[in-house]
Order: sequence, then structure tokens, then C-alpha cells
Amino acid sequence: MIVRFLTKRFIGDYETNTGNLYSRLVSVEGEHMSVQIQDTPGYVKLDDDVSQVADMLRCVQSAEGFLLVYSITDYRSYEYIRHLHQHIRKIHSDPKTPIIIVANKGDLLHVRQVPPEAGLQLAGDLGCSFVEISTSENCQDVCEVFQHLCKEISKHQSTGNGEKRRGSIIPRPKSPNMQDLKRRFKQALSPKVKTSSAMA
Repeated sequence: MIVRFLTKRFIGDYETNTGNLYSRLVSVEGEHMSVQIQDTPGYVKLDDDVSQVADMLRCVQSAEGFLLVYSITDYRSYEYIRHLHQHIRKIHSDPKTPIIIVANKGDLLHVRQVPPEAGLQLAGDLGCSFVEISTSENCQDVCEVFQHLCKEISKHQSTGNGEKRRGSIIPRPKSPNMQDLKRRFKQALSPKVKTSSAMA
């Protein structure tokens, strides 16, 4: 889904690049927003590699919005959404933190394991938005999901302080080079550009 959003191309066999951070300038209602998207692992359990769990928790702490994606062809991925949501809510207790549940692979109806009603029910139970898409068939749907998340983040930022604020940048290891890059990045941003981070 991330690759489709960033490149507009579909890659059938994709290995998750866990920990990769992607940046994109997105236009949301006439304003430019610099979005950082963190690629995260699908299934992380407490008995998994400690560094992998720590990385995911660090991503959750710094993110301002979330896309929780499951495959309609994999019931286990659907069940895991509730678990992910619980972890997010432990760190982000504000119920207005934007979370969208995305049912992916909507084109594979012949091997569907999760009916659309189950996705709607889960989203209702968790107080999240819900959408079912096919990343392979429709690039526009993928872009609209990311656009919707950016709009929700922008709204949440506006209501949080009474005014729009700049989002935080996901923390990276501190080194003189990284600090210099961050400083130059901030200087390059015009006053009309906001930053936000999302996790997908």
C-alpha cells in the first residue's frame, strides 16, 4: 500500500521494509503537508525480537495517525487489528487520534475470509473509520485513504491547540549529521508547510 501511494505502481511480491521511513509532500485542502510514513511489521508479539517490538512502540509514540491494514484473505491479520489498536490506545489515549482500519485485497473475492460486515463491525467497536480497497486494482483508492488520514490529522492538530501546529518528526538516532539534516529540513519548510507523521 505504501509503495502504491508513493510510486503509483503496484508490486505483487513485496517484502515489508520494517523500519523504513518514507516522506511525501501532500496537498490537503490547499495546504501542503509533509507526511512521514513508517513501514511497520504486521505481526509483532511480545516474545518477538525485543528490538523489533521496541521499534514498533517507538513508531507508535511518534505517530499522529494510523492506518491499520488487514487482508480480506487472511483472517489472522483481521484479528490482529484489535491487538494493534489496544497498543496504540495505551500510548495515545486521546480517542480523537485518527485511526483508519483498511481492508485490503478487495479484488480477491474468491478467497475472501473476512466479510465486509466484520470490518465495519470492528471499526464500529473500536471507534475508527473503515474502508475496503484493492491496492492492486485502484491506485486512486489508496491515495484517497492517505489523503483522508492527512485531513484527519490536520483536524486533530487544529483542535488540539486551538491553532494548527507543526507535527513532530519521528525521532532518529542522534548524530551530528542527522541533527544537521533536521535543522536544514526545518529551514527549508515554508510557513505554509506542516509536518505530520503516520504509521501504516
